[in-house]
Amino acid sequence: MTVVRTSHLTIRALHTFDEFRQVMALEGEIWGYGDPEDAVGIPMFVITLKRGGILLGAFDRGRLVAFVYSIAGIKDGQPMQWSHMLGVLPEYRGTGVGRDLKLEQRRVAIEMGLDLMEWTYDPLQAVNAHLNFRRLGVTVDDYVENVYGESSSVLHRGNPTDRFIAQWWMRAPRVEQAIVARDETATGTVSRGESWDGAPLVNVVGPRGRWVGCESVTLGSEAPWLTVAIPGGFTEMLTGDPELATAWRFATREIFNHYLPRGYRVVDFEFHADRQHGRYLLTTTDQREEPVRVMHGGPSHCDRA
Repeated sequence: MTVVRTSHLTIRALHTFDEFRQVMALEGEIWGYGDPEDAVGIPMFVITLKRGGILLGAFDRGRLVAFVYSIAGIKDGQPMQWSHMLGVLPEYRGTGVGRDLKLEQRRVAIEMGLDLMEWTYDPLQAVNAHLNFRRLGVTVDDYVENVYGESSSVLHRGNPTDRFIAQWWMRAPRVEQAIVARDETATGTVSRGESWDGAPLVNVVGPRGRWVGCESVTLGSEAPWLTVAIPGGFTEMLTGDPELATAWRFATREIFNHYLPRGYRVVDFEFHADRQHGRYLLTTTDQREEPVRVMHGGPSHCDRA
């Protein structure tokens, strides 16, 4: 069993009932579920891990402080991984442990012979957007409305669970570049000048108390590059100004439901200097870069226990 050490944390695969219970405890602590139906339980961990699932935990001196969980899937007739949960205790956020878990998850998936991993995330969560695009190199071309229905998690506060589906082509050059990049302004496969400079902003933001609001939206642009603003601190906004959070949800839903079906893809994200808002970069240029698929002989590694 491979053990990866990052600082004083240890990342390793989880297999036992006791470890599954520790993950369930973290689910409740991180998401604050009021309904046990929202949590993943022991039977699902047991079954999915026997057929290609990946469950990794990060330990601090024996204490589980973060985990990532994915299951085997099929897309367009090809095996892939669907990453269902990445959870990090609040005091360990910003330490890089979430990224380290994703990179170990990627290593295991590539060892299985896989190219693609996907997961959902809230497009209004700027910190997650930064991790996904700048640190991992994902792309997005699919927006799903209220994908999980009404959630009992305190993190959602009654807001519709609209989500991006992040595509992580794990062997693609943009992913390799995002992983090795040391410069926070690195964008992967396109130069900053070519992509961001002159790209029109689809929505204009303005001050709204502690946060910023979406003042106007422009639809129908056919520019090859577009930017879309989102607020910083959306989780706090859900509690502090739920009406503003709902307004942001419906404004960005309108934008992404308009542009993504018209051939735009989300390929990058940056924080504004004041960190009160961030911007997504959308393009119609070919950014796919999926690796050429190779048919492997013999049994699929995805079926390993």
